[in-house]
Amino acid sequence: MESAADLVVRSPPPWRAALRDSGSVGLALVPLGLAFGAVLTHAGLDWWWATVFTTLIYAGSFEFLLIGLVTVAAPLAAIGLSAFLVNVRHVFYALSFPLHRVRGRAARTYSTFALTDEAYALTTTERSRKWPGTRILWVQLFLHLFWVGGATAGGLLGSLIPDSVVGLEFAMTALFAVLAIDAVRERRGDVPTPVLAVLSAVAARLLFPGEMLMAAFVLFTTGLIVRYLATGRSECDA
Repeated sequence: MESAADLVVRSPPPWRAALRDSGSVGLALVPLGLAFGAVLTHAGLDWWWATVFTTLIYAGSFEFLLIGLVTVAAPLAAIGLSAFLVNVRHVFYALSFPLHRVRGRAARTYSTFALTDEAYALTTTERSRKWPGTRILWVQLFLHLFWVGGATAGGLLGSLIPDSVVGLEFAMTALFAVLAIDAVRERRGDVPTPVLAVLSAVAARLLFPGEMLMAAFVLFTTGLIVRYLATGRSECDA
C-alpha cells in the first residue's frame, strides 16, 4: 500500500497543476488578446502599449474601452467612472472568492488584482474547494500571462491584421458559455441557480437595457439572498 508520504511526493507541484487547470481557458484568452493588440495598434498607439495595458490594468473588456478613451484624451474622471461601471461586478466575486487561502500580503495583493471572470470561474468550483493558496495564485498568474502574451503578439502583428477581420471578439462570449456549461454540469442538482441567472439576465435586458450587466447582477444577488433566507427558514421549521 502507498503511504501518505508517497502520495505527497507523487502529487504534482502547484505550478504544474495550475498550468493544467488554466490551460484550456488561457488558450481561449489568446485570440481575444490578439484582437486587443490589433485594435490598439489600429487606433494609432505603439505596440508596446498592449503589454503595458494588459500587465498593469488587466481588466479585460475595460481595456478595449480604454483604447477609445485614451485616443480621445478623455478626462480622468470619465475614465475612472467607466472603470467602476464596467468592473463593479468584481465586488460580487469577492464575496465567495477563496482569498483566505492565499498566504502573504504580497500574494493577496496580487490575487485581488488578478481576480478576473476566468480566475473566479476556475477557483470557485466543487473541484477547486481543496486547492491550496499557491495553486490558486499560480492559476491567476498563468491566466494573466496568457492575456499579456496574446495582446503583445497582437500588438506586434497588428499591422498585418486587416481592419476587415471580424469575429475575434466572440472568443470571450464563447469562453463564458463554456464556463457556464461546466458550472451547470458540476452542480447538476442545483437547477434553481442557473434558472435564476437566466431570468435575471432576461429581466435586466427588458427593464434596464442600458445597464443590463449591473441590473442583472443586482437581481441575481437579490434572488440568491431571498432563496437563502427562505431555505434557511424552511429547514429551521422542519
